[in-house]
Amino acid sequence: MKLIVGLGNIGTEYEGTRHNIGFMVLDELAKKKGISFHSDRAFKGEIASFSEQGEKILLLKPSTYMNLSGESVRAVVDFYKIPLEDIMIVHDDLDLPCGSLRFRASGSAGGHNGLKSIFQNCGTQKFLRLKIGIGRPHPGKTVVYHVLHPFSKEERMEIEFAIQNGVEALLYWIETSDFSMVMNRFNQKKGKA
Repeated sequence: MKLIVGLGNIGTEYEGTRHNIGFMVLDELAKKKGISFHSDRAFKGEIASFSEQGEKILLLKPSTYMNLSGESVRAVVDFYKIPLEDIMIVHDDLDLPCGSLRFRASGSAGGHNGLKSIFQNCGTQKFLRLKIGIGRPHPGKTVVYHVLHPFSKEERMEIEFAIQNGVEALLYWIETSDFSMVMNRFNQKKGKA
C-alpha cells in the first residue's frame, strides 16, 4: 500500500492558490484514474483510492488546514500501518522556480508549516516528497500573500504543465517503487509533459 498526501487548505477561497498545488496534483491524479474523493472524519481529510498492479494506492487531502496537516497524516499512517518509504508528500516550494519539480527523500520543512506539522505528529522528517515550485513573491509582497493567492495568468501555463508532470511522476513511482529512478527522470522537469 502507498499513501500520497497532497497539501493545501480547504475552502473555496483557497482554490487555485499557490499553497494548494498539492491538492491540485491529487485532483488531477484522481481525475486521470476516474475516482472521486470522499470526506472521512476519522482521517480528518478527503480520501480516494485505486489499485495499481494489485497494490492499493491511497490519496489524502487533509481537511485540517495546512498548519495541522500532520493530524490527518498521522491518523491514516497509524490506521493502515504504512511504512515511511511508501508515503509521498506533494507540496508547494517557494525556493523552486514556478513549475519546477523536485523529489527529495527527506530533509527539513524549509519553513513549510504543513511539513512541520507532519514531522511533529509523525516524529520524523523521513518522508518522500514531491516539491512543486511556486517561486518567490514579487518585491513588496509578503510570503503569506504570495502562497494564499492564485497563480498569475503567466504562471498558469507553467503550473498546468507542472501538475501534469507531477501526475506522470507519481504514476511512475507507483509503477516502479524506485525513488532514485523517479528523481533522475523528473527532478527539475519543467514544461510540457
